[in-house]
Amino acid sequence: MSNYQELALENQLCFALYNASRAMTKVYQPHLKKLGLTYPQYIVMLTLWQHENSSVKELGQRLNLDSGTLTPLLKRLETAQLVSRTRSKDDERVVMISLTKQGQLLEQDALVMRKEMLCNSTADMEQMLALKEQLQQLTNQLTQ
Repeated sequence: MSNYQELALENQLCFALYNASRAMTKVYQPHLKKLGLTYPQYIVMLTLWQHENSSVKELGQRLNLDSGTLTPLLKRLETAQLVSRTRSKDDERVVMISLTKQGQLLEQDALVMRKEMLCNSTADMEQMLALKEQLQQLTNQLTQ
């Protein structure tokens, strides 16, 4: 048995973040199921609701996802008729992603879902916002 307490699993920030991420995704899962979305699809839709017409490259930058991960997500969203993919008229190499009418309408359901989640939460909103800010700072430090 190791005597190195700093290597103990319960002392690892990375493990705490991993568990928190899994727990958050698990909480979202039943709500997202009602929307017909997976969590990765949901974050794509969040981005598109904010930036309606984006290139695949822009989406990848905003979500920190490579095109190999993003393209299959977008194809599934297109099959579900939530987004459309078209080539840019200015540059054929650029694929533009737009919300369909159905994708735009889903935003209202997502807002209802978010309110339901907040109502069911026992977390202090101020603490949650502070944690979000700390995580964003940590991400920025780790990716510089």
